[in-house]
Amino acid sequence: MSLLTLIRHGQSIWNQQNRFTGWVDVSLSQSGVKEAQRAAQMLAQQRFDLAFTSELLRAQDTLYEILRHNHQCHQYVRIHDTGSQWYEHFEMSPAEELELKIYVSQQLNQRYYGDLQGLNKDKARQLFGDDQVHTWRRSYDVAPPNGESLAMTATRAIAYFQSHIVPALQQGKNVLVCAHGNSLRAIIMHIEKMTASQIAAYELKTGSPHIYQCSTAMEILSKQVLE
Repeated sequence: MSLLTLIRHGQSIWNQQNRFTGWVDVSLSQSGVKEAQRAAQMLAQQRFDLAFTSELLRAQDTLYEILRHNHQCHQYVRIHDTGSQWYEHFEMSPAEELELKIYVSQQLNQRYYGDLQGLNKDKARQLFGDDQVHTWRRSYDVAPPNGESLAMTATRAIAYFQSHIVPALQQGKNVLVCAHGNSLRAIIMHIEKMTASQIAAYELKTGSPHIYQCSTAMEILSKQVLE
């Protein structure tokens, strides 16, 4: 049995400004930092064996805030997809064996919003109309201009989940994933076996941990949302 904890990063500056963010690397707002700190308090006693996050700082900063206040995590090391081989050329000391490994991957990045990135959402509605913006934001398979649909985001996020995260869960490890609304909704859709219409309507609050208890066969035994 293992625990999978999914958490969307705290509010970013562009969340606060109501702008399409996507892959633009903006920082947490003051409210976002407080959300991360609140999540850290809720997860302070939880043991994590490894963690995963995206390439974007708002997700990483939320994760580090959680780990800094975690009573079970005393040290950690960041391993990026493109540089993971660097960690294979030395023999770990006993202390290094205890380090919590944080795996950083672009495949967990937020949905790429293409030409909409940086645009205020109200301004987008004025330019393109309410219905079009709603379709871009909430449909499953319609992409904004030069961007990704949720379906495209799901393809990369679920592939990464299956290849990197599921094997750890099947070994009984407790896994923390700190990422973004759309990459996490894709994973939730996969593990909860939701339909495209169900996930399109699913809201994932910033800084709110979703904790799944999983069997070694990847059956969801329980789900808890901390708010």
